[in-house]
Amino acid sequence: MLRVLLARLAQGHRTIGFPDAPPALPDRLRGAPALDPTRCPDGCRACVEACPTGAIALDAGAGTAGSGLALDLGRCLFCPDCVEACPEGAIKYTPEYRLATRAREDLIVHGTLERLAGALDAKMRGLFGRSLKLRQVSAGGCNACEADVNVLNTVVFDLGRFGIQFVASPRHADGLLITGPVTANMRLALIKTWEAVPPPKLVIAVGACAISGGPYVDHPEAANGAGSVLPVDLFIPGCPPHPVTILDGLLRLLGRIEGDRRDQG
Repeated sequence: MLRVLLARLAQGHRTIGFPDAPPALPDRLRGAPALDPTRCPDGCRACVEACPTGAIALDAGAGTAGSGLALDLGRCLFCPDCVEACPEGAIKYTPEYRLATRAREDLIVHGTLERLAGALDAKMRGLFGRSLKLRQVSAGGCNACEADVNVLNTVVFDLGRFGIQFVASPRHADGLLITGPVTANMRLALIKTWEAVPPPKLVIAVGACAISGGPYVDHPEAANGAGSVLPVDLFIPGCPPHPVTILDGLLRLLGRIEGDRRDQG
């Protein structure tokens, strides 16, 4: 027992300082993609054709030279296929971890993601701002998003210090945190879980699958995400999103991080 206590003492303080201090993120992190439509030659569709989920499209009104690019972060798998396919380097990944939005349309970007998730209204913040209980539902996920949600309970992130906890029963919850594309076998279970949560209640979609269906988009056995079944209050893109990305989105929703623009966040 003494050896255990001494080992713990040697470990020191492990909880990160976020949001008061910027998070230490790995160099290999693929954060928010940035588009440079001025480097996109006319008629080039290399990135469009390379994207496995159709997240990239040519938008004639988006760019300043030739055809512009539009990228749907809700569909993006954050794979390197588009970057490797682009001969002009018009797409690149950045270290930007702040990705959550309140509206689905805010995830469609023409350069960089500008509008971040804003806080709930004053009444909802009064209810959930200091104590938010969530029931996590894996609606057919691969367990990647589920793992990054689960790690928020560890000593490094310590989600409970913000008054946010995961509960076993939807009847004890204030909302649902959904991962996975909502498969046909999970659709009814998700709806029943939602109905069991007492109002007022929230829905948070985490990961590309929960937002758009991810790699299973338009599959006959998938519902193209939680938004096709339930009203979603917060979208957190990624495949999977980094735990800090999830935490940032939750804190913005509760008004613990202010500013819905990157230059204010």
